[in-house]
Amino acid sequence: MTKRIAAIAFIWICTAIAWCILAQTIQSRTYSSDEKLQTKVASTWGTHQEQSPPSAYFNKVEYKDVPVDNGKKITMRRDSYTAHYELPLTATRVDVGLNLSHRQKGLLWYSTYAVAFDGTYNFPNGSNEDQTVTFRLPFPAQQAMYDDLRMDVNGAPVIISTDSAGVSGEAQVRAGTTAIVHVGYRSQGMDSWQYKFGNDVAEARNFLLNMKTNFKDIDFAANTLSPTEKHETKQGWELTWKYVNLVSGFQIGMSMPEKLQPGPLAGEISYFAPVSLLFFFFLMFILTTLKNIELHPMNYFFLAAAFFAFHLLLAYLVDHISIHLAFVICSAVSIFLVVSYLRLVIGMRFAALEAGMAQLVYLVLFSYAFFFKGFTGLAITIGAIVTLFVTMQVTGRIKWADKFSAVTLPSQRLATNTGAPAQREDWLR
Repeated sequence: MTKRIAAIAFIWICTAIAWCILAQTIQSRTYSSDEKLQTKVASTWGTHQEQSPPSAYFNKVEYKDVPVDNGKKITMRRDSYTAHYELPLTATRVDVGLNLSHRQKGLLWYSTYAVAFDGTYNFPNGSNEDQTVTFRLPFPAQQAMYDDLRMDVNGAPVIISTDSAGVSGEAQVRAGTTAIVHVGYRSQGMDSWQYKFGNDVAEARNFLLNMKTNFKDIDFAANTLSPTEKHETKQGWELTWKYVNLVSGFQIGMSMPEKLQPGPLAGEISYFAPVSLLFFFFLMFILTTLKNIELHPMNYFFLAAAFFAFHLLLAYLVDHISIHLAFVICSAVSIFLVVSYLRLVIGMRFAALEAGMAQLVYLVLFSYAFFFKGFTGLAITIGAIVTLFVTMQVTGRIKWADKFSAVTLPSQRLATNTGAPAQREDWLR
């Protein structure tokens, strides 16, 4: 019996090492290509976007008297210079629509989105003269595309010019009036979208931002403000940030929800696999011992190989199909291997009921617990406790000393009944 247990333990250790190697391979395949794939996705779709409010300014030629010492007396000379004046931003209304659409590259999903931006800003001309004001909107990201880019002032479109950093246009603003600037565009980004009030601590007066999403799993980025109002819709959320006179170092931001990642998930399941096999071997050992069923360590080896087939197939199938469909296929393949094999070794009833149900619980259900982020450890712990309870209740009246001292095999019982000498099975001792 001791040699039998040692052989089974050796098989489990070797299989656990193989799983660790497989998990490392999956992690390497996943993250070694992540930077390259992320760059590829960003080049075709866009990167993280951070939108800042536009600025308004005008330049004015002014004069000042400068004293000049010519050696005899000091005279005054009038010099000209160009003064730069910034117009204050007194009101903001922004409407943002975020349309999430995940894209898969290799073993990872990337959170890409389309954004529709529409903003209206008030800039009063406090000077006593009409001014030619330049309005400039910075781009939220340099590595991005902008469609339907437009700017108008007081309802009249302006001629715009663009560079790598933003778009600008000029308009005449009469003295004492307010320029109402409207800007808009459609673009694409990845991972997150933010609205930045300014550098460090900034002020926002009469501020209103409405955001609509087509996803319900909203997540606000770190160091960002929570919405003042939110309403759930059929597709997602309507969020509102409304402030009268805000002074804050925080920004407004939305992190795109991540999809279940096939690569990391397959790696985590593979790392957990030795625990799953340990439960299965433990239950098989208890059942076969209680039922006096002959199960050689080589049989345990093939059972371990059938378990390993689940994770090996999963690792290379998630590249091509949905993780959920891949999980179902791999589960069916592994259970078929175990049941069809034990049907030949022991019998169909034991293979389908005891072994099949045990594999369904300890391989399939325990592995599926990784699909529920945050509950994996709890699910496995509950499963382990339930297994311990059931095993203790079933074996509570068993005389283990008798079971371990002599295991009566079917061949031994047959030899006793026919009067033939019993064949000693040294591999079970």
